[in-house]
Amino acid sequence: MNSATQAMRLQGADGAIEALCDTPENGAFQGTAVIAHPHPLFGGTMQNKVVQTLARAFVQCGWQAVRFNFRGVGASAGTYDEGRGEAADMLAVIRQVAPEGPLALAGFSFGAFVTSQAAQTLAPERLVDKLVLVGTAASRFEVAPVPPELHAQTLVLHGEQDDTVPLASVLDWARPQFLPVTVIPGVEHFFHGQLPLLRALVVRHLRA
Repeated sequence: MNSATQAMRLQGADGAIEALCDTPENGAFQGTAVIAHPHPLFGGTMQNKVVQTLARAFVQCGWQAVRFNFRGVGASAGTYDEGRGEAADMLAVIRQVAPEGPLALAGFSFGAFVTSQAAQTLAPERLVDKLVLVGTAASRFEVAPVPPELHAQTLVLHGEQDDTVPLASVLDWARPQFLPVTVIPGVEHFFHGQLPLLRALVVRHLRA
């Protein structure tokens, strides 16, 4: 993504996890954001444009951004595990790249589902400073509720014309939690032509 992008090789339950770490140009950062990519069986990787946009937003706001390939993707060992093993992968990444200090979690589509699981697991033991869920795959997976204490730090973004994950399914997930959802009019699942807007909305959330 830039000259400050570093390749990383981390360790998960199924073996190696391939990752990339982006840092602000001055090398200083206020915390670490771990970002999860879309569905592995449908071409999702850490190079996805929405994932890269999320990483850029975090770096712009002074965070170190770590994106990684789930098991069975790229150079990451293992095979697809319907979200269970992928959540374990994300937790393993968090333990290795951000064992302490400010932590942010973000995910897109299937990655948002996995991120919700990771956030729920971490809630009893660790503060998550920021949570960003984009195109959350609520129609396809059992997305975990956001812990109530994390609501104020959470941004849920969804395109009005998302034909991969209908907006109604995300609202059905958010409604019982009284969790706000930011709807972007006229935008579909992959934010084609609207990545600068996505970045701007995430930056605004991180600076709030």
